[in-house]
Amino acid sequence: MNLVSWLLAAMILAILPLSDACAQATLPDGNGQIRGHFKNSEIVITTTSRLAGAIDSLTWNGKEFINSTDHGRQLQSASNFDVGSTFSSETFNPTEAGSRRDGAGDTSSSRMLHYIAKGNQLQTTSQMAFWLQPEEKSSGHLAKNSTVLSDHLLTKRVTIGYKDLANVISYDVTFGVPIGEFHRYAQFEAVTGYMPAEFHAFHAFDSASGQFAPLTDGPGEQNRPVVLATEDGEFAMGIYSPQQPSEGFAQAGYGRWNFGPQHVMKWNCVFRIRDASGVAAADYSFKSFVIVGSLEDVRLAMVRLHEWR
Repeated sequence: MNLVSWLLAAMILAILPLSDACAQATLPDGNGQIRGHFKNSEIVITTTSRLAGAIDSLTWNGKEFINSTDHGRQLQSASNFDVGSTFSSETFNPTEAGSRRDGAGDTSSSRMLHYIAKGNQLQTTSQMAFWLQPEEKSSGHLAKNSTVLSDHLLTKRVTIGYKDLANVISYDVTFGVPIGEFHRYAQFEAVTGYMPAEFHAFHAFDSASGQFAPLTDGPGEQNRPVVLATEDGEFAMGIYSPQQPSEGFAQAGYGRWNFGPQHVMKWNCVFRIRDASGVAAADYSFKSFVIVGSLEDVRLAMVRLHEWR
């Protein structure tokens, strides 16, 4: 670096706030992979800086299970709140991967704070951006947030393999609801998966029989674990949580959608809290299991998980 370049760099650092300069030097980028072996292939989970450490890709046996296009379609987490007013979806919506305006771009409005990826385990903490920018609307409803970056923190711990089930991904998330906000209703999307259009066969797991029952593509929630599969059943992804259902929401918890025009399928696992006196500023933790393999592989794993519940 010549003297002129050095002086320019020094001047830029001098006018940056100290916290910003330090943050640029120390914050992780969120790029990494974890792996676990199942049958004749590896399950590979990839995170990227583009999504502030949210899961950009999940592959097994040559198949991609995640449709990752904008900053909403990943395998990720989000929350929604009413801000003490009438609840409207997405209007106060901290989202792990970033905001709607981030689109298909290379950067995220969310901020990656902490990142570890070793072997078959991943741990991240991020400061989530709001899905809507201030003054934007969703379904005609105006955003209730006044900033792009929220004060809501999300920590996730992801492990490929659970006990003797190599195709089960343990997915533990903690939402940090900050002080200084007032909400009577909180909706936590503990984990959601957006999948390619070929996963258009929808199934519900019947815990009583240990078998799958027919399930429409919705849209919306019901109370049985959901599995999305290819038509031939060779590839499938399911979601199961031992904490479902939320108190007062016995008929909900597992959602599914077929977004035909966008060529993408979605499932989610959602928890809710309603408190007229106010949802406490606290940490809210949820355990889920994401299961991959063939349709039969997923069914057998769900049977075992339910037995251990």
